[in-house]
Amino acid sequence: MPKQHCRSRLLDVLRGCLIGSAEVVPGVSGGTVALVTGVYEQLIGAIGQLAGAARCLVVDLPRGRGTARAGRALRDIDWGLLVPVLAGMAAALVLGARLIAPFVESHPQSARALFFGLVLASLWVPYTQSGRAWRVRDFGLAAAVGAGAFVLTGLPPAQAPTHPAVVFAAGAVAICALVLPGLSGSFILLTIGLYEPTIAAVNERDFGHLAAFGAGCVVGLGLFAKALKWLLQHRRHVTLVVMTGLMAGSLRALWPWQDADRRLLTPDGSPTAEVLLALAGCALVVGVLLIEARVRARGGRASVAAGGAAAGMGQPVAARSATTAAVTEAAVVRQTAGVTEAADARKTAGVSAAAGKGGDPVH
Repeated sequence: MPKQHCRSRLLDVLRGCLIGSAEVVPGVSGGTVALVTGVYEQLIGAIGQLAGAARCLVVDLPRGRGTARAGRALRDIDWGLLVPVLAGMAAALVLGARLIAPFVESHPQSARALFFGLVLASLWVPYTQSGRAWRVRDFGLAAAVGAGAFVLTGLPPAQAPTHPAVVFAAGAVAICALVLPGLSGSFILLTIGLYEPTIAAVNERDFGHLAAFGAGCVVGLGLFAKALKWLLQHRRHVTLVVMTGLMAGSLRALWPWQDADRRLLTPDGSPTAEVLLALAGCALVVGVLLIEARVRARGGRASVAAGGAAAGMGQPVAARSATTAAVTEAAVVRQTAGVTEAADARKTAGVSAAAGKGGDPVH
């Protein structure tokens, strides 16, 4: 069991690394990767609980109510998932700023082709997890949302000032894109002109810039995660339809052939290399989905085996108790029947003996 637990934690770190790496690449959503790797809803739930604990602290401490409510909220968080994923994300963000971002800048066409295939294959996840079959109006809603995302991702880059208030607001908006599949936080930063300053702040340890950006992320995440958690619990189908539309519309940002102002172009030569890279991205997503399905299947079998071991002979505890009660009841019935039968036999024997002593037979 400890070995399986350790393996699960390592997988969570790997999931965090994939999510963090995606956030470094403009146009790729970390939320999309979280959805594909199977931890999206758990992360949203944990983040929502963390935001609730922070709210309890802010409300209760000034009123002298202590930290009891916040402590209960913190204990409900799945730290076994949250800590490894966040650790992987942090490591990937630092390394990605040095390794992935330069590769994307030096080979933009190839990088976009790879990630285009990755996001295209990822559309299968929200489409199949919405809980019921799509109707005509669902396709219409997804198309409308996709059109909005298509227009948004076509906006030309701007250049915003690096004032702390602006950086704070950018962090709050960008982190919402991290949580929402289909929108890329890095792409939004690139659109408003703060992508390169933020990457430079990570590489140069500009803690003033990073503090303002991180504070915005905390506020934006706390507000948006709670709303998204409620939507997934109460409006799951519509929410995943909207996510599918966002992811489809955001494919515009990953079209391999575009200029600096994000105008779409046609291939200027043979697109063989880009097509192969897109297919490799699709294959990567399919591989991740298959691994996730296998891990879930093993987890299900392990749970069943654990339940059987706890029951003793493969039965659930409740079933075993019911069986024991039935056997006991049957034994009592048999014992009662035996006593009754013995009493009847003794009574019959007594009557016969009395008759034998009682007088002559009648002639």
